[in-house]
Amino acid sequence: MFDSLFDEPEFYTFDEIANQLLEQGVALSPAEVHGCLVGLLAAGAEHDADAGLHGVNQALGLDLHGELADLLIRLFAATAAALENDDFEFFPLLPDDSLELAQRAQALADWCRGFLAGYARTMAAAGTGGETLPGDSSEALRDFAVIAQATEDEADVSEEESENSYAELVEYLRFAALNVYMDSRARLEDRQRAARGKSGPLH
Repeated sequence: MFDSLFDEPEFYTFDEIANQLLEQGVALSPAEVHGCLVGLLAAGAEHDADAGLHGVNQALGLDLHGELADLLIRLFAATAAALENDDFEFFPLLPDDSLELAQRAQALADWCRGFLAGYARTMAAAGTGGETLPGDSSEALRDFAVIAQATEDEADVSEEESENSYAELVEYLRFAALNVYMDSRARLEDRQRAARGKSGPLH
């Protein structure tokens, strides 16, 4: 039913997701929901509508339905397409610069928390929670955990320095998530090849 969504994915803004969450009384940040979708995919979730919606519901303890469920399915399709894009079009879904830096930094922490929830859910469902990724990706997951727990820094730094640090962190998360996704996909392909080899014809 939703296969065409992955052929012509449609993306949404932070505010559009926020409005839908608010209308359904879901007390979550759009950043956390998007981070969860990325985490699901980065751990090897299938690129289909059911995997995205069911995964978010399970990972975040939700019961999404109606327009919000349809929107999340479309966002999942767009996110999967962005992660697969060779031009590195993937970006974390975060508020724009019109919000105060503290609010944007909180959204960044929310995104990391969602990513880890989605990643853990897929790994647990697949029974691969004990597997480890290559060094850079494993380090990225540890960094996400630190950022997810971060609080506002009280250090005496200028607004420009804070903005620059935020921009650098967003860019780091962007490419770190892509690396985790690619490493997980490579690992999944290795397992599939090994399984095909074991089930091949006997001579």
